[in-house]
Amino acid sequence: MAGVLIGLALLAFWLFSLFDVVTTPEDEVRNVPKTLWIMVVVLIPLVGGLIWMARGRPRAERQAWPVSPGPGMPKGPDDDPDFLRDLDRRMRGGDEQH
Repeated sequence: MAGVLIGLALLAFWLFSLFDVVTTPEDEVRNVPKTLWIMVVVLIPLVGGLIWMARGRPRAERQAWPVSPGPGMPKGPDDDPDFLRDLDRRMRGGDEQH
């Protein structure tokens, strides 16, 4: 029974890899032409699929890490001590000007 499940898992992986190669646009395939990737996945089922996943599949776009404000970068008003002091003074009624 375990052999059948392993065989089905390998078949599913092979079919997924083949479908992924076939449906990937030609200009997004990496390293070798799409036709060669199809032949690799068909002729070497498990290893070909693993190589496709590692070396041929298009890379996902990476998001840039958020950058914390440095010395020259603008800060939000709640990070500015002068603004907070002025706001506190106005809330307490110390500033009669509008």
